[in-house]
Amino acid sequence: MDVSATSKLLVSDIASSVDYVPSSYIRPISDRPNLPDVDISTDSIPLIDLQELRGPNRPKIIYQFAHACSSYGFFQIKNHGGPEKTIERMMTVAREFFRQPESERVKHYSADTKKTTRLSTSFNVGSEKVSNWRDFLRLHCLPIEDFINEWPSHPVSFREITAEYARSVRALVLILLEAISESLGLEKDRVSNTLGKHGQHMALNYYPPCPQPDLTFGLPGHKDPNLITVLLQDEVSGLQVFKDSRWIAVHPIPNTFIVNMGDQMQVISNDKYKSVLHRAVVNSNKERISIPTFYCPSFDAVVGPQQELINEEEDSPAVYRSFTYAEYYEKFWDRALATESCIDSFKVPKT
Repeated sequence: MDVSATSKLLVSDIASSVDYVPSSYIRPISDRPNLPDVDISTDSIPLIDLQELRGPNRPKIIYQFAHACSSYGFFQIKNHGGPEKTIERMMTVAREFFRQPESERVKHYSADTKKTTRLSTSFNVGSEKVSNWRDFLRLHCLPIEDFINEWPSHPVSFREITAEYARSVRALVLILLEAISESLGLEKDRVSNTLGKHGQHMALNYYPPCPQPDLTFGLPGHKDPNLITVLLQDEVSGLQVFKDSRWIAVHPIPNTFIVNMGDQMQVISNDKYKSVLHRAVVNSNKERISIPTFYCPSFDAVVGPQQELINEEEDSPAVYRSFTYAEYYEKFWDRALATESCIDSFKVPKT
């Protein structure tokens, strides 16, 4: 690797000049992807057709939500109503952003995890020991008017396209939250009503081709700290979900989103629905782009198990104490990505 590459801020600007993985990205042998051991069969996580949610088959679809959320923590959705053109434009402008000259991209660089708009690399460069083969642009986007002027102004269409996409995904999330709330046996607006003013963040993840993908991760195994994540990904496989003591590859299906439960949903559901370990692996041939939307409580919202899901007499006590989302979010970012969930430190001590 030439000396200039070592001083680069972003892995995308290192990747093009190396034919091996720099030592700072190499995982310990016990913590590598072990790609031959991954289950690559096609039926990995449930696929739910949202078209039937607005009709006589709604109870059947609600049951599918309950099964997917309790048994997998992940599912894919089709016929979701998201405008195809909006989705295509979002993926295109994300790719255009990461293909800009380094000098344009790094204008937005920051290692400060509290910044509401920032370009960075890996996960948390201030606290992790091994770097990840990922660059990302993170945006806060609710309410859009509070943040849009912070967003990149290049490509010139970036703000308009991203705002349109963020609005369409929020509309979809609100539909999903109603269905998930019903699937827990709660009123359909209950989960939404626990979120305060609501929060919405996005990440544009860029995983460049990696010369030795068996030595590193795009992102190692982790759980999401938010309520629910809606993922748009391109046609390149990379997402893997941990289920039944093994990693399962989730292959991209055109015109679908991937949805997963985050830690706040696990708390609200009192452990009925689980936030699940997942990771991103890289490959040596193709760049990969994924765009997760992280929907969450507002920072001042108080989160805790819903009262209807607590029953001391039936051995279903409250598993978690109540806390503000700000407290949770700060703890998550301070600890880097660890396999054990941040959620465990919010459990009620057993007597």
